[in-house]
Amino acid sequence: MVSLLTFAPMARLLFLLPLTLLACSQQSETAHTALPSGPPAIPVQSAGPAAQAPGRFPETFEAGSKGAYASADEALTTGPWRFEDALIGSSEQDHKNGQHAARLRGLGRLRMNFDAPAGVRAIRISAAAYGDDPASTWELWGSVDGGRSFRRIGPPVRTQGPRLVVTSFEGGTAGALRLEIRKTDPGRGRLNLDDIVLETATGAAGPATAPAAGPGTPAGTSLPPATTRQATAVVSSRDDHLALGNPSGATTSPDNPGNYLLVKPQFALSYNAGRGTPTWVSWHLNRAWMGTAPRQDDFRPDPALPRGFYAVTPRSYSGSGFDRGHNCPSADRTTDLDDNSATFLMTNMIPQAGNNNQRTWSSLEEWGRTQVSRGQEIYVIMGSYGRGGTGTAGLATTLDNGRVTVPARVWKVLVLLPEGSDDLVRIPTQARVLAVDTPNDNSVSPDWSRYRVSVDAIEAATGLDLLSKLPVAVQARLEAGVDKGPTR
Repeated sequence: MVSLLTFAPMARLLFLLPLTLLACSQQSETAHTALPSGPPAIPVQSAGPAAQAPGRFPETFEAGSKGAYASADEALTTGPWRFEDALIGSSEQDHKNGQHAARLRGLGRLRMNFDAPAGVRAIRISAAAYGDDPASTWELWGSVDGGRSFRRIGPPVRTQGPRLVVTSFEGGTAGALRLEIRKTDPGRGRLNLDDIVLETATGAAGPATAPAAGPGTPAGTSLPPATTRQATAVVSSRDDHLALGNPSGATTSPDNPGNYLLVKPQFALSYNAGRGTPTWVSWHLNRAWMGTAPRQDDFRPDPALPRGFYAVTPRSYSGSGFDRGHNCPSADRTTDLDDNSATFLMTNMIPQAGNNNQRTWSSLEEWGRTQVSRGQEIYVIMGSYGRGGTGTAGLATTLDNGRVTVPARVWKVLVLLPEGSDDLVRIPTQARVLAVDTPNDNSVSPDWSRYRVSVDAIEAATGLDLLSKLPVAVQARLEAGVDKGPTR
């Protein structure tokens, strides 16, 4: 290891400033957009094939077992890590040293929820493209204030091909350090990471105790506290689709066919097997969910349904005069092909009148995505109720020999707030709550704003408890009003 002291004084200053300034920088974190202001970043050099270094680091992921992309914490040899749209892969398509490697898709992230000891002077990370996937880009970010603020270290790294290649980040910080690795392109390329090495002047670093989070900052998070109405714009994760609650108390028991809970990486829903449609579908929408993946149009039965449930197929709607109407829209899930494809499962569909689906509902969905492009995030719950709608073939109550019920009404609740963290804490003072309830027929107006109602009205019609994770007093206040805000 070449000592930093061998560099000329000015070069040494440029290396040290990016991390030493982290502790006092007020630069807000913006995700996947403009580079942070400030001194030059630590330079990056690529080396040859990865080699295992001795000591408590590297993190090799051999101790992990996380097998799904859903956000979760994972205890590894070095300490607790946060996985977001990431898992620990062990397949033949995962390129790795040993049996395991981390695998990231979409805008996935890996974050240390602990501090490495002070004095890290070099960071080495091995990376390869998963399987035969195309190249993808990732960035290394660092924090010296316990995860309250992060700054990028070095320029973005482009990784391609199946061979693990080490990227070296040479520099240093006198204080404790925690890292976050961010996959920054939402394309279909997945990324393998392995053997994360931290080196100090005395060799490989080990973990240190995680410091307490600062005021207003959730423990184990890299997000800055959201303290104002114009909260810091942060797109860090795909938040919990059930963050606002389970509106019907749905369960995963096959003995509960009228209220069967399905939780997918892309959305969550309560499925009513007797109606052949979801009672409600709930999902989170921010910029982390929006990319360039094309519409898949692969309508198909949901293989996750218990064996005894009737599996609705695309043919169930044939010749009915009704659209296969999405609850969670295709265009809300475009980071990769898997995400978009999931929206075409028939458990996400209802028989929807064409004008309702293609004009009224499409306009509301597009309005929501526009708000996201302006720096908002949205929690959405959509459902339907009643019996009997009017499509191009006239009034119908059921399809597919009575196996699929045509709803009379279609509703949606949107909770909008500025991008940020601690959403449940911010909703009482920052959120705009908008509820819409429309007839399921072709005479419906394309102007969805004409159908705004209170959340209380939808709850009364459906028997659901839509914002149950919020304090009772907050629910009472937010659910009673009818939104009058701008719709352009």
